[in-house]
Amino acid sequence: MQACRANPREGLLQLWHHCQRQLQPAAPVPVVIDREKTCPLLLRVFPKHGAHHHLEEFAERGKEPKEEVQVYTWMDATLRELTELIQEVQPAARRQQARLEFALIYPDRRGRNVLREVGQTSATRRGPDDEKTLRDLNFQTGDFMDVAIL
Repeated sequence: MQACRANPREGLLQLWHHCQRQLQPAAPVPVVIDREKTCPLLLRVFPKHGAHHHLEEFAERGKEPKEEVQVYTWMDATLRELTELIQEVQPAARRQQARLEFALIYPDRRGRNVLREVGQTSATRRGPDDEKTLRDLNFQTGDFMDVAIL
């Protein structure tokens, strides 16, 4: 890293801005996963038409909602990839105006389930959340993915 030097005539604020620019961290390097050599994880996806599932439906292990799609995937899987997989098994997700809202369900520190909305995709149009990966969403093995098909 280069030393922070500035002309002594510059004002204190200019000096501060100059130093801040030099001290900015580099953009994080995306982690590349070799899908040929890395074992996939099981992602349990629960699609529902019209809204997200109620948290009470996930209260007891083994009694989760019946409409489940089990996907073996990797941490670099994007919401667009998941959308395409869901569209293969859920005809409503293929409609031109369909919108898919993704949420993670996981236990908090007290053991109570929490639903956290993490993004949405469109059946036909690209959007800002399409390239979010499971890693970006802080997904952990064992979390559930709830998908509202609207």
